[in-house]
Amino acid sequence: MSVDHRRSTPPASTNGGEQSALVEQLDALAEAYGNRFLLERAPDNQLPQRGMRAVEAMRLIGEDLVVDGIPMRNLATFVTTWMEPEAQRVIAENLHRNFIDHAEYPQTAEIEQRCIRMLADLFHAPGETTGARTQGSSEAIMLGALSLKWKWRERREQAGQATDRPNLVFGGDVHVVWEKFCRYFDVEPRIIPLQPHKYTIGPEDVEPHVDENTIGVAAVLGTTFTGHADDIVGINDLLVRLRDEKGLDVPLHVDGASGGFVWPFLYPESAWDFRLEQVRSINVSGHKYGLVYPGIGWLVFRERSDLAEDLVFYENYLGKTDATFTLNFSTGSAMVLAQYYNFVRFGHEGYRYIMETMQANARSLADRIKQSSDFRLVGEEGAEQLPLVAFQLDGEHPYDEFDIASQLAAERGWMVPAYTLPPNAQHVTILRALVKLTLGHTLASTLADDIAQACETLAKKGGLHELDRKRVKTGTGY
Repeated sequence: MSVDHRRSTPPASTNGGEQSALVEQLDALAEAYGNRFLLERAPDNQLPQRGMRAVEAMRLIGEDLVVDGIPMRNLATFVTTWMEPEAQRVIAENLHRNFIDHAEYPQTAEIEQRCIRMLADLFHAPGETTGARTQGSSEAIMLGALSLKWKWRERREQAGQATDRPNLVFGGDVHVVWEKFCRYFDVEPRIIPLQPHKYTIGPEDVEPHVDENTIGVAAVLGTTFTGHADDIVGINDLLVRLRDEKGLDVPLHVDGASGGFVWPFLYPESAWDFRLEQVRSINVSGHKYGLVYPGIGWLVFRERSDLAEDLVFYENYLGKTDATFTLNFSTGSAMVLAQYYNFVRFGHEGYRYIMETMQANARSLADRIKQSSDFRLVGEEGAEQLPLVAFQLDGEHPYDEFDIASQLAAERGWMVPAYTLPPNAQHVTILRALVKLTLGHTLASTLADDIAQACETLAKKGGLHELDRKRVKTGTGY
């Protein structure tokens, strides 16, 4: 039990002077051996009156974090949880470098542009283009959608038409940031509901929602729910037809937050990017399958003209005129440099090998789960998909997917999310395990064994108490 010796009351047999001397002695010992933080409550509501030694502050934070989940057992998160020691050194040595200060750190700005050019080439941009690094795909989506709105307004004004009712079309399989954009920037969201048998969207779903006020359509490459992709080719073909037949020039933005670093290496022949003529912008998360710690994202435009010029600010900052297109300003350079480190460290061949490794382990885990009579996999076998396994219970059981997730957390510390799908498929419950580099073949086999053991336990004792079910991770991951 921790003792706050500064607040303790002296025993009746001890006078104040003796107690004060005891406190001083304890303070001296704690100072000498670096354990004072063990005798005090963690500072909470206000700054402490006095500080502590550096090693004690470090240990205090470490003691607090032991109750957090273990990142490598978090099979819900898409975010990178391990990087090479050399990459960590690059990060540590550049945390103090303010990325936005291009006048003082011009080479850092050049490295950002190298990354953008490499991504534009990876996504088959037809020529010179532009883009931006961001804190993650959420900022990239906000910026990309803002450009869609500005370009739509520009076209409407040139045609002498009203600009007061913009709308944006996307499916219920998108990240919540798309709804945030619509609310924050006064755009009508036209959300296509999912179906119990269909968890992505296609052209037949999109067409009824598109009109002259549509600023763009968003399609997802690798949904957080099942890891599959919208029918991007079909949606592009629809938009081409609407442009040619009705004069509605509606651009397509691809949300490749997760899939943008997967499809080019696992499915290189699959057209989803700038090979499709209505795809005007793409976002991707470097801190997901780009293999960088959070937070880093990227926004790439098809052509320079796809970025609305009114959204670019030119300013003299610390002696240099810079063009900025960002919602954030000051930020560290470390993750930009870490992304470039990965690009030059792995190259195309290395990224392909890493993605194939994760895919192989995902398929191995899927095979193990499929062998059980308790589960069925979600989605068509052989479909293009992120390296993950989405599955659900098959048949009648005295427990459900949320019980399994809770049992796995309680017994083995696995964070496997259980969740329901968006409307109109909200009654469909799914378990999903992401297979990243930190889940190798042996651990994937261990996870399969643990899932089977959890089912055996639940079959004997039934579903968990509601209090136990609160352990379940119900988010789809970030």
